[in-house]
Amino acid sequence: MSRATTPEVPVQQPAPPVREFVMQFTSTPRGARLARRLVSHRLDEWGHPYDSPANETLTLIAAELAANAIRHGHVPGRDFHVRLMECTSEATRVLRIEVADTRTERSPSSETPDPPAADEEAGRGLLLVSRLADLWGVAPRVGAPGKIVWADLELNSQ
Repeated sequence: MSRATTPEVPVQQPAPPVREFVMQFTSTPRGARLARRLVSHRLDEWGHPYDSPANETLTLIAAELAANAIRHGHVPGRDFHVRLMECTSEATRVLRIEVADTRTERSPSSETPDPPAADEEAGRGLLLVSRLADLWGVAPRVGAPGKIVWADLELNSQ
């Protein structure tokens, strides 16, 4: 089961990143699709093949966070940003995805969301993230308006 942080707690990286990919995307469905594809491609380049559990899981998390950024965090004329990191310490290897948007007032709670009613067509994105990630949370962007929604996937547990 995943754990969430509270929004007031500063986000700490699990360890210094050994690999990092950062890019901004247009706040459109096309931008979200491109972000998902590039995250999967980068993971494959880093040695996590497309059909591996790590690649499939983190790509799904990236897709949900990017979709939320364009649906709930969109500010006209502003892009969303994706940061993918592989962090390694003596004890663990972690893949972290961060998706930042510029909308501060529409910040999700980092509590595990309640499932929507069975007939609802939306509302499952963060529920999926909370179930797939080992740790996830929401933090304010430093030096810019908006928020970062991030998720960690521990590779040692894969």
